[in-house]
Amino acid sequence: MKRIADKNRRKDRRKVRVRGKISGTATTPRISVFKSNKHLYVQVIDDVAGATLCAISNVGDYKSLKVTVADAAKLGAALGEKMKTLNVTTAVFDRNGNLYHGVIKALADGTRKAGIAF
Repeated sequence: MKRIADKNRRKDRRKVRVRGKISGTATTPRISVFKSNKHLYVQVIDDVAGATLCAISNVGDYKSLKVTVADAAKLGAALGEKMKTLNVTTAVFDRNGNLYHGVIKALADGTRKAGIAF
């Protein structure tokens, strides 16, 4: 139990540290990622207005996608296309306390390949 509590405490500290440095605006929104063992949820947020511009996950339309590196890249590309329809070309990436490797990195790279700059 102590190991899990320490792991969650480290993630929470990373989350606070990262979130203190970045904020989204209408022209440069924040891309927030939540990853569980089964699902991956991504939101594009305007923190000034307090509104979610768009969201994507592997629960709704992309139900066939799992939480793997290849599928995260596909989800990132789909998110990039959705953001282009909103005329958003730049964003800040909020990894939400997750380490930047594996699925999180693949999601960011897929979004970059779609033409969204971080």
